[in-house]
Amino acid sequence: MQPPRERLVVSGRAGWMGMGRGAGRSALGFWPTLAFLLCSFPAATSPCKILKCNSEFWSATSGSHAPASDDTPEFCAALRSYALCTRRTARTCRGDLAYHSAVHGIEDLMSQHNCSKDGPTSQPRLRTLPPAGDSQERSDSPEICHYEKSFHKHSATPNYTHCGLFGDPHLRTFTDRFQTCKVQGAWPLIDNNYLNVQVTNTPVLPGSAATATSKLTIIFKNFQECVDQKVYQAEMDELPAAFVDGSKNGGDKHGANSLKITEKVSGQHVEIQAKYIGTTIVVRQVGRYLTFAVRMPEEVVNAVEDWDSQGLYLCLRGCPLNQQIDFQAFHTNTEGTGARRLAAASPAPTAPETFPYETAVAKCKEKLPVEDLYYQACVFDLLTTGDVNFTLAAYYALEDVKMLHSNKDKLHLYERTRDLPGRAAAGLPLAPQPLLGALILLLALLPVFC
Repeated sequence: MQPPRERLVVSGRAGWMGMGRGAGRSALGFWPTLAFLLCSFPAATSPCKILKCNSEFWSATSGSHAPASDDTPEFCAALRSYALCTRRTARTCRGDLAYHSAVHGIEDLMSQHNCSKDGPTSQPRLRTLPPAGDSQERSDSPEICHYEKSFHKHSATPNYTHCGLFGDPHLRTFTDRFQTCKVQGAWPLIDNNYLNVQVTNTPVLPGSAATATSKLTIIFKNFQECVDQKVYQAEMDELPAAFVDGSKNGGDKHGANSLKITEKVSGQHVEIQAKYIGTTIVVRQVGRYLTFAVRMPEEVVNAVEDWDSQGLYLCLRGCPLNQQIDFQAFHTNTEGTGARRLAAASPAPTAPETFPYETAVAKCKEKLPVEDLYYQACVFDLLTTGDVNFTLAAYYALEDVKMLHSNKDKLHLYERTRDLPGRAAAGLPLAPQPLLGALILLLALLPVFC
C-alpha cells in the first residue's frame, strides 16, 4: 500500500518556515538533529529552566493576551523576552533538546517578523484555561488522522511492534531483542519521520556504573491537518500530564484530538495516544527514575529517510556492542555466591548498600513469578543499585508489554541478545559508536547550519 503519510523535514530550520501564529505559539517548531551531538556530552547538574521559558512565551502569545498580529510590537517584545529567558538558562541547558530547538526557533521567528534584538520585553502572564468548545474539546477529526481507519482502506490490519526501556537500563527492541546497556548520557530511542524520542541516563549513585533514565523527551512532528509539532518532556520528580506548551492535544488543527495525553496516575503514569500514526506511548516514574514503552505499527517504525544514519536509533538497532552488559552472566556468577564477593569482577559494580543475592531473588519473585528476562533484570538491578523500586520498574515494564505487544506468545523472553562482533542480531548492521555517529550527523547538517 501507499502509506497515507506525509514526511516533514525537521532537520535544520525548515520546520519553522512559513508558520503562522497558531503554530508559532508553541515555541518549539522543530528539532535539530544536531542536538544528538550536543547531547552526547554529560548534561549540566543544575536544572534546565527551558520549560518555564516556553510556558511564559505561550502565555504571552495565546488566549486573551495574544497580540492582534504576529507583526505587532507586542509579538516582538514577547520574542525578546523568550530569548532573554533562554540566555539566562543557557548554562544549565547544554544538551537539552527543547532548549536548542527553542533557541533556533526564536532566531527564525525574529527574522521572519523583522523583530529587532534590542527593544522592550513583555512581562509573563499566567495562562488561562481554554473556554468550553475550544479546539481542546473537539471530538471530530479527518479520517487521515486515524491510522487504522486510513490503513484499512488499503490493506489488512497493520502489524504492531513494541519497544521498552526500564531499570538499569534494559532495552527491548522492536524486534524483541533484549539487552542491558550502559548508555550513560543522552541517547535516541526512536528517530523516524513522525516521532523522535531521546532519553538521558544518569548514574544511580556517585561513581556507580549502574545508570537509570532520569529524563525523557518526545517530539511529535507536525503532520498534515492532524497535529502541530508537540514536545513532551519528563524528568525525575516531574511527570507532567501536558506537553511543554501546556496543551493536552495536538494543537489547533482539525484533527488535533488524534494526539492526546492522559494522566493515569498523578505523577506516576502518563499515556500518550497518537492515533494519526497508530502509536501508544506509556511513560512512568517508578521511584526516582523513568520507564518508557511504546506500541507502534511496523510501517511507522520503518519510516526512516536514511537507513545508514539510523545507527543510534536504539529501539530499532539495539545498543552498540561496546555499551552492552551481559547481565545473565552476572546473574549466574552471583547465584549462591553473593553479590559483594564478585563486585570487582562484574561488568556493573555493585552499589555500597545492595541486597544479598537471596533477598534480591525473593523480592523479585514476589512481583515476577516467571523466571524470564524481566525477572533476571530485576535481580540484576537490585544487586547493582540496592534500590527496591527497581523491582516495580521491571514489573511495570512487563505489564506494559502485556498491554502493548501484539504477539501474546512473545510476552516473556528467556534468552537475552548480545550482538556478535562484526554483525548485529537479526541481520542488522552494528550501530556506530556514539562519537562517530554524531560526527556523521554533524557533517550531514553543515550545509543547513553554515
